Amino acid sequence: MTSEDTKLLRVAYEEALAGYNEGGCPIGSVLARGGAVVSQGRNQRVQKGDPIAHGEMDALRKAGRQKTYRDTTLYTSLSPCMMCTGTILQFGIPRVVIGENTNFGGNEDFLRSKGVEVIVANDADCVDLMQRFITEKPELWAEDIAE
Repeated sequence: MTSEDTKLLRVAYEEALAGYNEGGCPIGSVLARGGAVVSQGRNQRVQKGDPIAHGEMDALRKAGRQKTYRDTTLYTSLSPCMMCTGTILQFGIPRVVIGENTNFGGNEDFLRSKGVEVIVANDADCVDLMQRFITEKPELWAEDIAE
């Protein structure tokens, strides 16, 4: 993890916290190129009633059309689900920095097997926020991960 990674992961965490404060699932994401934020977003399944409005999907949607994603890094406060993993691969995003995978082990190994560089930060703030959410709203969490 570079200092740039730490800074951009913090932006993803702040998006997650904003989602939590709105009553939604606290998962935030940032798409960056060369250390600059291209877009940022958060899980808005609850806020928008949209079942695919995950944090990564929201950030990518807000990025709009890009000529390439092959020079970007995606930051996400929580390990990506299979849908978001597929989108990362579809767009050819070569690098993903994950805030935490303690509360939800996503698809890091699958991403790595497809050549994506994956860094798991084990960020205490990301872990604590997600754990608080899961404890407070277990039904909403189960819905988010389709259990």
